[in-house]
Amino acid sequence: MILENKPQEETTFKTNKKNNTSLSIALINIIPLFLWLLFIGNIMYALYFYPTIPEWSKGTILKINGFTILIWTTVTFFSAIVSSYAKTYLQGFKHHTKFMLLCIGFTLSVMLLVMSNHVLLLLFSWLMMGSFMSYLIGIDSEWGEAREALKFTFRYFLTGSLFLSSGLLLLAYESGTFTISKIIPILENLPKHIVFIAALCIIVAAFIQSAIYPFHRWLLSSMTSPTPASALMHAGFVNGSGIVLALFSTLIFTSNTFNILLIVGGLTAIIAQFTKLLQVNVKQKLACSTIAQMGFMIMQCGLGFFNAAIVHLILHGFYKAYLFLSSGEEIAHSQPRTPLEIKIRPLQAVIVILFGVLGATLFVLLTGKGTQIDSSIFLTLIVAITVGQVTYNIVKERSLSISQKIILPPLLFFLGIGTYAMLYNVVTLMLADMPMISVPLPLSSLQIVFGIIFLAGFFIMKLGFYRKIPWLYVKLLNLSQPYKKSILFYKSNF
Repeated sequence: MILENKPQEETTFKTNKKNNTSLSIALINIIPLFLWLLFIGNIMYALYFYPTIPEWSKGTILKINGFTILIWTTVTFFSAIVSSYAKTYLQGFKHHTKFMLLCIGFTLSVMLLVMSNHVLLLLFSWLMMGSFMSYLIGIDSEWGEAREALKFTFRYFLTGSLFLSSGLLLLAYESGTFTISKIIPILENLPKHIVFIAALCIIVAAFIQSAIYPFHRWLLSSMTSPTPASALMHAGFVNGSGIVLALFSTLIFTSNTFNILLIVGGLTAIIAQFTKLLQVNVKQKLACSTIAQMGFMIMQCGLGFFNAAIVHLILHGFYKAYLFLSSGEEIAHSQPRTPLEIKIRPLQAVIVILFGVLGATLFVLLTGKGTQIDSSIFLTLIVAITVGQVTYNIVKERSLSISQKIILPPLLFFLGIGTYAMLYNVVTLMLADMPMISVPLPLSSLQIVFGIIFLAGFFIMKLGFYRKIPWLYVKLLNLSQPYKKSILFYKSNF
């Protein structure tokens, strides 16, 4: 009887295998299409109702407003791009279908996060977001380093969830409600120490999510993930801190914890830029760059501009998704080279300063930031530095003619700052119903001192002084290393 049934069993096995393959192919094709349809639906809804997007709520559980639609549009666009790219890039990969399912799971968890009006639902979606990303990082479970990276990053995400839970549940207990929209208006009536402790917990959760120092090592250890997963992580996941801080901007004001965000974010931005210069691996360079950009985003929250942080979140997503998806083009054999010393002639220095000032002036005129003596001056200063740096790169480029060096800087900063100003104004209007989303802070002595330190650190980095200080070089190099078991750990045992 066993021999007689064997051909039938083999036929059944082949049929099941064929059905599973057909289902996998269908999912691989349907998921990107579904994400594109979600994006199109979101953007059409936003355009139709802009600028006054109506608020919708489902009891005390869900709430949809302009902020919700904005984040939905952003995350579905990046997920659609990444999944479409992965459709070809991961062709033949054993875990292709699993990647697609995790991708859509992550997208839906972010969408649930920003529409959650109940503390428990928000905490659940935050934990799911981290879980999906952990499994994307360690998607190839047969690879030992990937398994270690999954466990290492999940510990960080779980810790972040615990801090966020502690902060929100503390507020819910003290206020007597689990509805977020009811907690926010009564924060000033709660005990000051409770509000402060809750704010600290939420800030730590935000720091962990965005790999802010000293919680940065999980991002450096996540390079076991496929390139599309890295693109999704750097374009969407690490920006989660900007979302949660914007949702609880009133808590930051009430607890007066701005300086924590400003100082930790600013130091992270400088240190990560230093460590980026020491990397030789393309993805590690991009990881350090992301940490620096997240530091800038946290800094903007610390200056009272949560709307600017959301704009930064969106623009960074576009920029970093493109860089990761095109990172394969940067892989090439090269020999070690001595870093070029920064030398600039007096006329070139004048041009750099002139265009930096003009760029900052245009930024002030288009956004209105920097017109008062308050924290917005720091944003204007950062714009001036950015424009000056771009101008320096152009004037030192030997392949460009003199006329091109004169024309390109104003052209680039007009386009760049114009685009930023337009997006800034659009985002500000869409967040109009959110309290305390853009409130410049009075200029303090602490901010001024930190601003000077920030500028000094920037110029020390650009001038390369750190290369002449061996202990600092070694410290920065060690600081930017991933978890040892997530890179060449198992291979070294053979």
